[in-house]
Amino acid sequence: MKKVLFTVEKTKTGFAAYAVDDAIPVGTTGKSMSDLRSNILDALNTYREHKGEKIATSADVILQLDLQQFFEYYNVLNAKGLSVRIGMNETLLSQYVNGQKHPSEKQVQKILQGVKDLGKELTQLELV
Repeated sequence: MKKVLFTVEKTKTGFAAYAVDDAIPVGTTGKSMSDLRSNILDALNTYREHKGEKIATSADVILQLDLQQFFEYYNVLNAKGLSVRIGMNETLLSQYVNGQKHPSEKQVQKILQGVKDLGKELTQLELV
């Protein structure tokens, strides 16, 4: 099954998301990111049921956030610490995070890979 990409935007009351593919007229909101994920799946499956298509699972949905929204939502991540970890100028990453500059696709992938590597590393830790 083809994965469905949703763009996520911050709102005054939480989050909104809509399918990037114009052929899939699905959008929804949620107070939190977990609410949003659940509502996306419900809305997408309502649409798919109506079309007679196979039901989607959470693995079939990809959420897309811009850097500014990512760092706002995942505020436990520190742009300064991440910049050191991925070898990026701290000021430049801060400008990306604050929306003062827009990163190239290559820079976005570098940041995303650094975040994913950190996540993978954290899942392999045990605390004593």
